[in-house]
Amino acid sequence: MKNRKKWGLPVGTLLMFVAAAVMLLTSTVGGARAALTFYSEAYTSRMQMRNIGVTLMENGREISWRNYGQEADGSWSSTENELLSGLLGEGETLQPGKAYKEELAVRNSGTIDQYVRVSLYRYWLDQDGNKLRTLSPDLIHLKFAENSGWIQDPDAATEERLVFYYQSPLGAEETTPALVQTLSIDPSIASHVTQEEREENGGTTIVTTYDYDGVQFRLEAEVNAVQTHNGEDAIWSAWGRQVNISDGILSLA
Repeated sequence: MKNRKKWGLPVGTLLMFVAAAVMLLTSTVGGARAALTFYSEAYTSRMQMRNIGVTLMENGREISWRNYGQEADGSWSSTENELLSGLLGEGETLQPGKAYKEELAVRNSGTIDQYVRVSLYRYWLDQDGNKLRTLSPDLIHLKFAENSGWIQDPDAATEERLVFYYQSPLGAEETTPALVQTLSIDPSIASHVTQEEREENGGTTIVTTYDYDGVQFRLEAEVNAVQTHNGEDAIWSAWGRQVNISDGILSLA
């Protein structure tokens, strides 16, 4: 997977990883893996950095993480595991309209407090892996938890991207409440059809093709974390977003 364009270097350490999952609409869950990207450490000579790390949680289990070395020697540890691998049972096929448990949360797997941001991407691919601009990401439903401490950034939203910030500092080994609770595919996809009339054997045959037949949907979760020290400046430098932090609580400027 290509790395996404990043903002300028952060004040302190910024961690990023992308957890991507692809599932065939007409089949079972495929073996997708999470791809990790991250910023290089550019400020080690300016300040003492304690261990920093961030982990994506799915239904209570660790999916992917990027952690600074325990000895603070500039090394990193990471892992890439399958996302959505437990969404369907053995032999089960995806049913449009059915809500599947897909609780996504973030855990601070380092030793310093941090602010975290999650960007979610939803879109469709054809059988060759090309993005389908004509198919609506809105048909990929994500149910978000209410009053969970997560706030959405409407200025960063696009048709396929949703961006959320966790308002409170996330302490070491703490896990946020779930941002996403369930995932489902809109049942109206069954009504998205193309009909073609063909003259055959002296008569007219109407051929119906389902527009979504054989396509894939893709869900990506991009998680970023910055240290809380000089949090407003760190977030502006790392993410290009102005925020206000009062008594530790983040709000969008």
